[in-house]
Amino acid sequence: MSIALSGTAPAVRRPRTRSGLRRFTREQPLGAIALFLISLFVVVAVLAPWIAPYDPLAQDRVNILTGPGVGGHPAGTDELGRDVLSRSLYGARTSLLIAVATLALGGAIGLVVGVVSGYFGGTWVDSILQRAMDALMAIPSIVLLLFVAALLGPSVRNTVIALSLLVIPSINRVARGEMLRIREEPYVEAARSVGCGTPRILIRYGLPNLMAPLFVMGSLLFAVILIAESALSFLGIGTPPPTPSWGRMLSEGRSQLEIAPWMTVVPGLILSISVLAFNLLGDAMRDFLDPKQRR
Repeated sequence: MSIALSGTAPAVRRPRTRSGLRRFTREQPLGAIALFLISLFVVVAVLAPWIAPYDPLAQDRVNILTGPGVGGHPAGTDELGRDVLSRSLYGARTSLLIAVATLALGGAIGLVVGVVSGYFGGTWVDSILQRAMDALMAIPSIVLLLFVAALLGPSVRNTVIALSLLVIPSINRVARGEMLRIREEPYVEAARSVGCGTPRILIRYGLPNLMAPLFVMGSLLFAVILIAESALSFLGIGTPPPTPSWGRMLSEGRSQLEIAPWMTVVPGLILSISVLAFNLLGDAMRDFLDPKQRR
């Protein structure tokens, strides 16, 4: 049996993910830098137990409030002799866990409410759901956050519950607005005409078309969650001690700011870079996924 060989080899199709990433890097250089910083943040948070030079709770009584590089501590120590760099790396782990859990809980609730409300827009279902969201949004965010966190007490679980109340209305607005547009599309009308039920339409035609705007909103909300979690920990009603947290480290370093500024500078700098990276990524993804902005 002979096999005929053509003169040219067949073209190899590049994966869409790789080509899309290259196009994103070319069109949004700041977004690409932000994506790299976020990837580094995630890697550091996941690998903190292996890359941290010391146990974040271990106390070195010989080296208390020592500066960076003294006594084998790259970023110095705090008032209890704990390594500042190790606590900052573990603080990234805590912040990542809380932010992901908050987006999962608040995003799921806000998505369900927004999709159902948008699909039944103008009906009593939409009115009841949106009046509940309006009541939640009528309370200033900081007041609602402090009240719920203080009521439930300091813990990681309660912090996630309190922060979820900030995420639900934002996701609801985006999901409802997009669903109001999607339900008028011809393919949705065609699905109704052939007898597709409401759950099938929402899952098959609604959710896939919501992913792009929700991804942008999620990136921006991630930055808000990082700041809010740090604020709660700074006030003593967020992550309980001795769990490492950027906000608690800032609070502890405030009293030692004149003699040990590294206690505040290191976690503050990491927090600022992380928040800036998520904001830049959200803006870049918004422009990249919007055809009008790209043109």
